[in-house]
Amino acid sequence: MYYIGLDVHKKTISYCVKDVSGQVHQEGKVGATRWELDDWMKTLPQPWTVAMEATIFTGWIYDHLLPHAQQVKVAHPLMLRVIAAAKKKNDRIDAGKIADCLRCDFLPECHMAPTPIRDRRRTLRYRHLLVRQMVQMKNRISGLLMETGVSYNKQRLHKVGYFRPGTRRLRNSRELHPAILACNEMCALW
Repeated sequence: MYYIGLDVHKKTISYCVKDVSGQVHQEGKVGATRWELDDWMKTLPQPWTVAMEATIFTGWIYDHLLPHAQQVKVAHPLMLRVIAAAKKKNDRIDAGKIADCLRCDFLPECHMAPTPIRDRRRTLRYRHLLVRQMVQMKNRISGLLMETGVSYNKQRLHKVGYFRPGTRRLRNSRELHPAILACNEMCALW
């Protein structure tokens, strides 16, 4: 069995391949894309198991490596004190230490949620972002209107359809005050 430690970053992944005795067989960096990972996996000795620290990018790498490896493990970042306490620290050394933790069965694993649940969480995070931005935009517009002394009725604005739910786009209407229409044009530029 060959043990692989991955140090995952946004653009690159550092790796270290060790055998059971701890001898290093391969070290290096590979780009953080599916195609480069596919090319890299073709060069690996068989059979292999891999471990990486949990990051925001770990999910897609985990899903991509799972069909090819004997095991794919994800380390809990807070419990992985071996790397954080080291005096010498770089990506190559970190990958080697993760490989050693995996090889010696000292890797503090964390739970990896199934792919559908992770996809749903991502969708909900994105929806939360959109709703938060929509509320911020409404608050900015009402603040601008209050600054200029324009009277407005929040319910009337919703009834006319000035704010369409779920989007950042604002609609024009003849019933609205000219100051509101000017704010609408500013928001379109934003």
